[in-house]
Amino acid sequence: MQCAPHVTLNGSAPLRRPVGHSNQNMDVIVIGGGIAGVATAYQLRAAGHRVCVVERHATVAQGATYGHGGTVLPTPLDVWFGPTFMASRQNARNGVISKTGFTGPARQFVKQLATLQDPEAFSRQYGRLRPLIELSRETMADVEARFGLEFEQTSGLLYLVRSTQEWEQTQPALELLRQNEVPHHVLTPAECSAFEHSVRAEPEFAGGVLFDQERTANSPLFAKLLKQTLDTQGGVQFMLGCEVSAIRLEGQRASVELAPRPGASSRSREVDVIHADAVVVAAGHGSLALLDPLGLRLPLHPLRLHTLVAPIAHEECAPHLAIVDAVKRIAISRMNHRLRIAGGAVLQSAAQIDKPLGEALTKEALALLGQATHDWIPGAARISAALPWEGVKLLSPDGLPVIGNALHPRLFVNLGHGPAGWGLACGAGKLIADLMSAQTPDMPADTLAALRADRF
Repeated sequence: MQCAPHVTLNGSAPLRRPVGHSNQNMDVIVIGGGIAGVATAYQLRAAGHRVCVVERHATVAQGATYGHGGTVLPTPLDVWFGPTFMASRQNARNGVISKTGFTGPARQFVKQLATLQDPEAFSRQYGRLRPLIELSRETMADVEARFGLEFEQTSGLLYLVRSTQEWEQTQPALELLRQNEVPHHVLTPAECSAFEHSVRAEPEFAGGVLFDQERTANSPLFAKLLKQTLDTQGGVQFMLGCEVSAIRLEGQRASVELAPRPGASSRSREVDVIHADAVVVAAGHGSLALLDPLGLRLPLHPLRLHTLVAPIAHEECAPHLAIVDAVKRIAISRMNHRLRIAGGAVLQSAAQIDKPLGEALTKEALALLGQATHDWIPGAARISAALPWEGVKLLSPDGLPVIGNALHPRLFVNLGHGPAGWGLACGAGKLIADLMSAQTPDMPADTLAALRADRF
């Protein structure tokens, strides 16, 4: 595929199109080839812009996207804030392991999230997020209608709640479902077992909520199929195996520096620079190190997430729809002849996130996933043969992602989506494309404000 016409290496291409002028096609660099970066590239190309995606891995969807759970869009029951999120200090009950040795910023992060356990605060914050959820639903439907992509989509999510106390804590979420007229069914334990044969009514649990119109799907597969579509259409260049070391914002210029490739000779280790009209930072956890030198310090906190991909042990015990432990935020999605079990978050100091987690904590996190699978669908998964994954996702102290223009007219950010609902990346990409094209986003003003980087 040919390089985008005005994206140049080792040069200083003049910038002819200021960001914010409508009906002007621009050259845009997207940093990050995960689901957020690829979805953003697709929407920018659909808006008429030329795009260069820079990804440090050898292909797309190899970082945090690779370990995403199957849930496509979040519901009030599994967003990573609210009355049930970390309501208990016991790791085994809340599904989030808190590593000792917290720093002040980590404690402040937890304290801020705790304010959203108040039902009224939770309702307001979910109300700000919901337009992005619906925009994501629309943009994904459009992509599927255009290209007929098959990425292991399955309809049906069953959220299960263990104790009576936890069931009471879910009531604000159920009230939001009723207020927003979201299709759902509140089920007794017996009704849960009758609908999904793999869930046993014993030992006793509090109940469940069925969303028969919500879906699970394979996030990395979707990202790769979207890349193939962009490769075929043209107008998007993927620079794989390249790592961005710095972003430059100089007046009417936007550019990125590429780190020398490992093993490069001294002559070839000169800094390569790519120039364009705008830069979108969508590199997940790696975004913070790029934004900090620019003066954009976002209070996003890294979470170390875990996934097990396990073969189905006994077909008669396997679920036909996704099972979600609503309080522990552990999702069990069936994908062909395997189960993807995602969750097991470890919350630790940001300064420790680049160091190995340690065998004991990793074992504890993976044990949470295995135990949840045994509790809800015993006999379904061969946990002993499961393939583990560990990665880092960013979560904001108010539970919402950071999307939009930031700090400089030519700098945009798309990060902090957290673990719930990988399909949010599609709506976020559309929002970035609208803002960059000076189009008025189809979204309430309070949602746009709540997603901006300057809200902190």
